[in-house]
Amino acid sequence: MKRVFVVTTLALVSVLATANVAQAQRAAACADLPDQATLKEKLTAARAAANGGFNLDMWATVVNRDGIVCAVAFTGSNRGDQWPGSRVISAQKANTANAFSLPGLALSTANLYSAVQPGGSLFGLQESNPVNVDIAYGGSPSNYGQANDPMVGGRIGGVNVFGGGLGLYNSSGVLIGAIGVSGDTSCADHNIAWRTRHGLNLDYVPGGVAAIFGGDPTHPDNIIFDITPQPGQMPGVSASGFGHPHCGPGPAGGETALAAALPPTRRPPKCWRANGHCRPASASAF
Repeated sequence: MKRVFVVTTLALVSVLATANVAQAQRAAACADLPDQATLKEKLTAARAAANGGFNLDMWATVVNRDGIVCAVAFTGSNRGDQWPGSRVISAQKANTANAFSLPGLALSTANLYSAVQPGGSLFGLQESNPVNVDIAYGGSPSNYGQANDPMVGGRIGGVNVFGGGLGLYNSSGVLIGAIGVSGDTSCADHNIAWRTRHGLNLDYVPGGVAAIFGGDPTHPDNIIFDITPQPGQMPGVSASGFGHPHCGPGPAGGETALAAALPPTRRPPKCWRANGHCRPASASAF
């Protein structure tokens, strides 16, 4: 009996030690990114601003550069105050913005909309990198949006191609992950994600398609409203190839003005680091 007790105790100690190591590894993987409490605070502040849409509560997810979920949060008083489906959509957006942004070129999920339409240069992209459903829907729903959300520590996957996902660049100009926001129109999602990133001081964006093709150097990965409607065709033609449709409600001009008035991104230092190498901020994005 004594031997059984000793063996059982040793096994329990081993399990606990393994769990502690795994927890420490997860913490290290997310060390440069906001925790759940900070994400919730900044998301709530961003959602309180004028963002268009329907003024709904929101979900947000942050992933690191490897696509591992580091934090999930919502703005309402409980998980049912936001669209339940937007939890996983926010994670998809974060994964997409991380997966398709580079050290010198940020791509927001809003920038991908036109390119993935039939005939677009990235048609089919939305079918790649499927969501890991075990990570997305595992665990107890009572933990959704909490510090112990079951997605945390997992590699979520997924591709989403409308507004709400943005790369995260630290004060050295290094791409360290991405944020995804969902819960309202995709245009409002983009605006709230933008304000949240700004509040987190992770918007030292070195370049993006809105700066190159949208003529907006102070908002390099901003949403671009340049789709011209075509009779009998949805969604129309984007002049830049990276356009996003207007969402409503309200006039298109008001939506354009909201996006143009978002806080400018911060400028990376003249010599910013990516993958351990110092690159001039003026270097071409391509």
